Amino acid sequence: MTIQDVPFGVVDWDKAVPLEHKGEQGTSFWRTVEQGNVRVRRVEYSAGFTSDHWCGRGHVGLVLKGRLFVRLKDGREFALGPGMGFHCSDDEANPHLVYTEKKTTLFIVD
Repeated sequence: MTIQDVPFGVVDWDKAVPLEHKGEQGTSFWRTVEQGNVRVRRVEYSAGFTSDHWCGRGHVGLVLKGRLFVRLKDGREFALGPGMGFHCSDDEANPHLVYTEKKTTLFIVD
């Protein structure tokens, strides 16, 4: 990853305005900072959230609270708890989606 045109900054995530993004089931609230070619988010997923699409964008994610399930289109699934993370590249050939059973918070850089 090459981070370009991003000056030093400090983020108080509790003061960032959450924007609602509905899933196929449930909803998520994204607190987002975008600068240069980087988007950084703290996402809070409702219990029972399921993504409404397969995502081909690359991410680095860290579970802060709860439990996140990541499903790859080839059928593999991964269960991640607090302190666990995942990474994937921009790759439309190997998309993923996420779902939760209980409220979950994820920190994402993409």
